[in-house]
Amino acid sequence: MGAFRKPLAFLKRDFLINSSYKAAFLFQYGSIVFSVLTFFFIAKLFGKNVSSYLVEYGGDYFSFVLIGIAFYGYLSTAMGSFTEAIGKEQSCGTLEVLLLTPTKISHIIGYGALWNFFFTSLNVLVYILLGILFFHFPIAKINLPAVIIILILTIISFSSLGIISASFILVLKRADPINWLFSGVSRFLGGVYFPISILPGWVQRISRFLPITYSLEGMRKAMLLGSSIKDIWPDISALILFSVIFLPLSIWGFKFAINKAKKQGSLIYY
Repeated sequence: MGAFRKPLAFLKRDFLINSSYKAAFLFQYGSIVFSVLTFFFIAKLFGKNVSSYLVEYGGDYFSFVLIGIAFYGYLSTAMGSFTEAIGKEQSCGTLEVLLLTPTKISHIIGYGALWNFFFTSLNVLVYILLGILFFHFPIAKINLPAVIIILILTIISFSSLGIISASFILVLKRADPINWLFSGVSRFLGGVYFPISILPGWVQRISRFLPITYSLEGMRKAMLLGSSIKDIWPDISALILFSVIFLPLSIWGFKFAINKAKKQGSLIYY
């Protein structure tokens, strides 16, 4: 249990803080319901007209976009949670104190975002359950092992980008090119709302440099078509490559940012 003591302490702290805002929970899940309803009726409006682009995902636009908006939440959480965690510790004046404890830097930034990822997972579950219970989202073909592998690699690769983003915030305070590049651009080029096959060829090539492209592609095939790990191996291998490159880079970048902020004396303000 000793290995879980610190992450559970961070998780408990953030749960107590966030659960005190009960109205925020209601508004959050209310917005999920309205989001699902919006895309359900959009799918009824023109879903059949785009079915030719969705053959490789089962042909149903609502199922396609439901997975997109649900799992985009992990990218949004990754790009904001680590920055939020750092900002919160800085504004409260506790970052320096944490850095003086035996807790590793990687643990500080990871545990600080743990609650947000847990809450995002609950949101994804709500999206999928709403789709299953009320909108005929297909579940008969879901390949659970493939979904779990894609999900783990998705969180690792997205989190690495989020840590790099937090490193920029530590040094630059406000300017964050990583968040703008990967969060904003990924919504358009990553296939969240529409298949990237409808984009011009040169734009499709750009989308292949975004981890969300492979995450959503693999997740949709595993959930809607029951594709095996072997079938979606190109997506899995791409996410492994992103993780291998970005995770060590993110830890190194964060350590560099901490050292630079210490020299500047800027750890205590945000």
